[in-house]
Amino acid sequence: MNKIYSIFIIVLLTINYHSPLMAESLIYKINLKKEINSTTWLYIQRGFTEAEQNNADAVLIHMNTYGGEVLYADSIRTRLLNSDIPVYVFVDNNAASAGALIAIACDKIFMRPGASIGAATVVNQTGEQMPDKYQSYMRATMRATAEAHGADTIVEEGKTIIKWKRDPLIAEAMVDDRTVIPGVIDSGKTLTFTAQEAVKYNYCEGIANNVTEVVEKHLKIESYEIEEFKPTTWDNIKGFLTSSILQGILIMLIVGGIYFELQTPGIGFPLGVAITAAVLYFAPLYIDGLAANWEIIVFVIGLVLIALELFVIPGFGIAGISGITLVVIGLVLSLLNNVNFDFEPVETGEVGKALLTVTGGIGFGFGLVLYLSSRIGAKGIFRNVALQATMEKSEGYMGVEMIGLQMVGKNGIASTVLRPSGKVRIDGVVYDAVSEEGFIEKGQAVKVLRYETGQVYVEKLN
Repeated sequence: MNKIYSIFIIVLLTINYHSPLMAESLIYKINLKKEINSTTWLYIQRGFTEAEQNNADAVLIHMNTYGGEVLYADSIRTRLLNSDIPVYVFVDNNAASAGALIAIACDKIFMRPGASIGAATVVNQTGEQMPDKYQSYMRATMRATAEAHGADTIVEEGKTIIKWKRDPLIAEAMVDDRTVIPGVIDSGKTLTFTAQEAVKYNYCEGIANNVTEVVEKHLKIESYEIEEFKPTTWDNIKGFLTSSILQGILIMLIVGGIYFELQTPGIGFPLGVAITAAVLYFAPLYIDGLAANWEIIVFVIGLVLIALELFVIPGFGIAGISGITLVVIGLVLSLLNNVNFDFEPVETGEVGKALLTVTGGIGFGFGLVLYLSSRIGAKGIFRNVALQATMEKSEGYMGVEMIGLQMVGKNGIASTVLRPSGKVRIDGVVYDAVSEEGFIEKGQAVKVLRYETGQVYVEKLN
């Protein structure tokens, strides 16, 4: 009997030794040690995808950032809150501004001694505080992020008290210097916590000197393996090309290049700029699967319709409006993760962000066109692309008619559509011409009214 019992114990120990409880925990580490932008958002997306594919037990974000773009920080925040894998963050010195928002979205926060978290006021590129409508959005986002971690309901002396795991008012105070929390922050100051203060007010679960200490001391994981996400060169290039700022600039170059190409004869440098900008805009989106073939085709069809409206169809009507609409649709849809017209995979806010990027780029593009048009011929970098010399009569210059009065009264045929400029054929010779009375269709008989500076002025011959 004792022998059977001994064998049974050995079997149990063997099973327990090989059970999943004794297996190593896989912790996937993602570094956020730079400005929060399109590149770091790409790191998070790829890092979580690899963690899920490798059945990671936890994701640990190693953070040291002074902040960055709110749009990408909000996208990262949403990804962390919706993660099925527990997400922890180790603040290695700084979690400021957008970094604070991301840190608060994690399940647990750990900080290095001397680290800080907070100061999430929205500012522009020069560091000036943005208007209150931006602050209002950030305040609500910070509160919602803190509330997402839930609260405990406590009954004391017959009173029901809700105790938040992370106080939403503290999160708001990190944005708004008007928020007052007695004993924590006074009005006129934006809240930033040290590591010790964060622990005191439940915005940090522990202080550690390094990642190893976080895992072993605070997470209590004895057997583990840390696998670090390593971005590729293409990740960095793609992150740069998909930046909302760069995409806006590329749209500006597309609009400006097409406009200036239409204003110059032949095919030249502006068209090359527009094509290059279009390739840089669509290439990373196409490779990533965001820009489908039909979305690029919609964009191209829009450009064709605009060209037809300018060169073939008189006036500006359905073709031009349809072309502009298709161009905007092609640019916007290429930024969204939609499948044909199924927008279910598209995350909240992505549509607005795409519309803002495209319309902003087009708006600034037209502004750039107007500015450059006004600067051509003036002092500056554009002074060499325009003829500035003037031939004054006082300096001895005089105009000479090359053909003279013999052209006046002659009849000819419109070689192209005159809107009102175009070309006419007179006595077998093609001349630049201007219609004196509206559009003239190709093939219409015309009569010369006058000839000035190498150009014929004509009217329809009835």
